[in-house]
Amino acid sequence: MKILGIDPGLGRCGFGLIDAVNRSGAKALDYGVVTTTVDAPLPARLKELYDSLNEVFDQTQPEVVAVEKLFFSKNITTGIAVAEARGIVLLVAEQRGLLVYEYSPNEIKKTLTGYGAAEKGQIQEMVRVHLGLDKKPRPDDAADALAAAITCSFLYEYGQNDEYKFSNNRRK
Repeated sequence: MKILGIDPGLGRCGFGLIDAVNRSGAKALDYGVVTTTVDAPLPARLKELYDSLNEVFDQTQPEVVAVEKLFFSKNITTGIAVAEARGIVLLVAEQRGLLVYEYSPNEIKKTLTGYGAAEKGQIQEMVRVHLGLDKKPRPDDAADALAAAITCSFLYEYGQNDEYKFSNNRRK
């Protein structure tokens, strides 16, 4: 099962593709970030993100998409930009008819480390270990996207005949 994790952002949007055989076996196929032009007007940046994500989806051919949910902290302006970027991610996935699973940062942390308030370095280390990488994936946005994909693979019900069965959020 090819799962594309996305860590949405307007300036840098992380992506990470894994091939998940079952809950205990996955490998990284591709990861990185797409960026937009910082000084461009918002509509142009959203179009850049849309075009770049379409290229990522074309190249990676995911079967399922795992997206980090929006988390507002203190900076509402940044939160709004991330929400707009998330909208683009959801649109691209929907246009391709892909199932989308959304996980909060705390859900991802708890799934990977057993602790919902784990620090970024702990998450990166667990991503490295789970995927058998030689070093922690960089940049952080890509590591977060891989963490979302791994979370998705952990929360599937692995069934007979080597098929994944969705335990929740199944699209009808």
